[in-house]
Amino acid sequence: MSKLLVTGRKKLSGEVSVQGAKNSVLPILSASLLARGESVIYNCPDLSDVEASVNILRYLGCRAERSGQTLVINTDGFDRCDIPDSLMRKTRSSIVFLGAVLARAGRVRLSFPGGCEIGLRPIDMHLNALRKLGAEIRERHGCLDCRAPYGLRGCKISLDFPSVGATEHIMIAACLANGTTCVTNAAREPEIRDLADFLNSCGAKIYGAGEGEVVIDGVGSLSGCAHSVIPDRIVAATFMSAAAATGSEITLTDVIPAHLGAVIPVFEDMGCVIRSSGTTLRIGAPERLKPLAAVSTMPYPGFPTDAQAPVMAAACVADGTSVFIENIFENRFRHTRELARMGAKIKTEGRVCVVEGRERLYGAKVDSTDLRGAAALVVASLCAEGKTRIGSIRYLERGYENLEVALSSLGADIKRI
Repeated sequence: MSKLLVTGRKKLSGEVSVQGAKNSVLPILSASLLARGESVIYNCPDLSDVEASVNILRYLGCRAERSGQTLVINTDGFDRCDIPDSLMRKTRSSIVFLGAVLARAGRVRLSFPGGCEIGLRPIDMHLNALRKLGAEIRERHGCLDCRAPYGLRGCKISLDFPSVGATEHIMIAACLANGTTCVTNAAREPEIRDLADFLNSCGAKIYGAGEGEVVIDGVGSLSGCAHSVIPDRIVAATFMSAAAATGSEITLTDVIPAHLGAVIPVFEDMGCVIRSSGTTLRIGAPERLKPLAAVSTMPYPGFPTDAQAPVMAAACVADGTSVFIENIFENRFRHTRELARMGAKIKTEGRVCVVEGRERLYGAKVDSTDLRGAAALVVASLCAEGKTRIGSIRYLERGYENLEVALSSLGADIKRI
């Protein structure tokens, strides 16, 4: 199994392009099942999670071919209404195929999804929403058997929490429903808007995506389209964390600075200088970072939970004590045990993590615990003295495309072994 070997304390410099957003492309791939004919997805990152979704599409009878960063999907061969457990377990986002297959075929049978163990992520909101839309769902032996004998029907749905996954699921399922669906307390992440842009290009009628209320007018059918996935704001935040931790100055291209509205001030509070113009962002870090008084993760437009771990890794070498409060997932501090192996001084209590900055970290053998925790270990290893060996990088491959290649281009001493 592959590992990363990093020799730290190398200054970074240069320019790096930000890949397409994992959290955009996965629901878009599910949604492509609704559109008859061919869809062309540009800026599609080559990730294990993407490959898992592509394999589901192929199992369902669709054709999917990749050429570089372009993925071409043709759904005309769609001929199955089941997804086996082996495919569902590969990624958490596979649950959204439930609504897509149900909307297209009127029935579906699949197992519960997999994904990183970062805490409880119940799919109750997904299932309750589909039931309101007219789905009949039976849960037996770890499988979901779903039917819509009278078709899906538009309705009003109020979410208890602005769940990204549930909002996306409703948007996808309601596109072909009879009537209008109104979702209140909807998630407002940029990835929600990106999904709506794709579906609307296919012929859907979705209004208000990216706001607290989303309205979907059901249509009779959708047709394939061409769509370019937005840049990954979490990957951008990871590169920014790497620059901050190493006291470096780098330039990010193919980025949307507005999507980093809650992230940029955090780096500025750490003493970094950030300048942006168009789709370019430049970050310059001081030799020693300032500590962070308190960083609280919140739904968008708040500070993203996915950026918490890599930013925390940078805070491990700040000149003072930083506090992180995790409000989204209750088990998102698992990476702190591995950071401690590298000399980080961290204490956790429930949803609060206190990081006492050290002058330096030290290389060690560590293991990734989840996707963003793996990114945190990479950031920490870049500023650590000596060599760090990072295991279980399969987690990293779920959301970062050739991260070691990108960092090497900036001057990092990092390689896959």
